[in-house]
Amino acid sequence: MDAEENIPTEGNWPVDPQEDQPISPDRLWVDGCFDFTHHGHAGAMLQAKQLGTELLVGIHSDEAIMHNKGPTVMTLDERIAAVEACRWSDRAIPYAPYVTYLPWVSHYGCKYVVHGNDITTDSEGKDTYRYVKEAGRFLEVKRTPGISTTDLVGRMLLFSKSHFIKDINEALSRNGTDGIETGKQMFERLSQYATDRTGKKPWVELHCYSETSESLAEEIKTLVPGVKPSPDQRIVYVDGSFDLFSSGHIEFLKQVISIEQEHINHSDPTSSPAYITVGLHSDQTVNRKKGTNYPIMNLYERALCTLQCKYVNAIILNAPWTLTTTYLNNFPYGTPKAVYHGATAISKGDPYAVPKKMGLYARVPQHRYAHVNAEQIVQRILANRASYEDRQRKKGWKQEGEAELLRKEKEEAALGTS
Repeated sequence: MDAEENIPTEGNWPVDPQEDQPISPDRLWVDGCFDFTHHGHAGAMLQAKQLGTELLVGIHSDEAIMHNKGPTVMTLDERIAAVEACRWSDRAIPYAPYVTYLPWVSHYGCKYVVHGNDITTDSEGKDTYRYVKEAGRFLEVKRTPGISTTDLVGRMLLFSKSHFIKDINEALSRNGTDGIETGKQMFERLSQYATDRTGKKPWVELHCYSETSESLAEEIKTLVPGVKPSPDQRIVYVDGSFDLFSSGHIEFLKQVISIEQEHINHSDPTSSPAYITVGLHSDQTVNRKKGTNYPIMNLYERALCTLQCKYVNAIILNAPWTLTTTYLNNFPYGTPKAVYHGATAISKGDPYAVPKKMGLYARVPQHRYAHVNAEQIVQRILANRASYEDRQRKKGWKQEGEAELLRKEKEEAALGTS
């Protein structure tokens, strides 16, 4: 695909400004597919934001991804929603070319392009960042280990459960050198994802819930301290699996904020009217309720995905399925003013009976992404199983070529410094 075909004419850029913006070294560019955006994507945006003050995120079109990689799972509109919800993304740029061309990043005033320490190739097997690398405008960050869109699609196709975490507290305290993140590394990553818009200061509070069956005592312990609610913020609670954190979850949280805006005359327009605490159920709880191999992401991965969302203020790991008076009254900053649930029907029992009795229960109405959840995403994969299996095979072939390109690049760099 010729570069000229990917450079819009004056006045036809997908996102303003329409005229070239002055180039700044503090304005950075990252791009990608961002297909059901996972914490690996968020990690790349976090590291990029830490290198500057403004981050623009280019998103490839469905057609460009199909040509170079295979079919997407999420639509462009859904992928844009996910990128815009990331706390470290300042602007989403749709229809960014699959091969990163300098006229694109220069037009938006970005001096450098940031990408992980791996190689991404186009349909011809060429490095998609070859032009920015030749121009000396490429910055490398660490790729997040153990997660990729390809990995997640594989879990869906193979119905794997090997990714489940039996006990999050045990996982956060484990040692080991078997290629799995140690507890210390997991805790460090959770703390990094809990940072503010700059990626440098604490923001989201992370808690963990535990219940002692012997005494029926309930406790919420703080793992990562963050910013506490302001006096004019209402503390509200939402819970769920938040599996494959998607546009459905994001729009739900936005709707909660919109509803809360009606409840309070908020003095600070730059801050949310609500202090949203998200309760994440354990892998065992989700699997017990949903069956098969749900959740597709384990609790640690779901926590990272939820931490990066700019609409979230606090998270409680191991949140109970059924809400009790003791649990709600033991919140770190007092009993929540509201407990929100979406339009999804509850098949067995009523886990919200207590908040209903307490007058706290509230519903979020249907919205444009209400149908987008983990089950629907898996159905998309299974409905087009042959296409995605072919994509998985192609990814395996491409990885061999990309590994060879990376080896040659490192050799050339070593020769250049010797």
